[in-house]
Amino acid sequence: MNNLKSKFMAFKNIFKDNNDINEKSVIGFMSFLVMIIFALVDLITGYFQKGLIINEFIYESFLIITLGCFGIAGLEKIFGNRSPKDKNKNDNI
Repeated sequence: MNNLKSKFMAFKNIFKDNNDINEKSVIGFMSFLVMIIFALVDLITGYFQKGLIINEFIYESFLIITLGCFGIAGLEKIFGNRSPKDKNKNDNI
């Protein structure tokens, strides 16, 4: 029981402002997994000569979410997260 409570508290810490987990990367990875599941199900249904009907805009929306999340996370890694305190330091120079 105590182990379950500690796991729930660890999950709860994901949503705090000061954590080590990049939420955009988590959402991007989950969206990528959904795209992989779509592809696998399409291959399996194709093997059994059944047509899998997936609306194109659903797949494209997951694609946009994946690229957007990883793109934003990558830009943050390249250019860094500057806090307002850091911006004020550079403005005084």
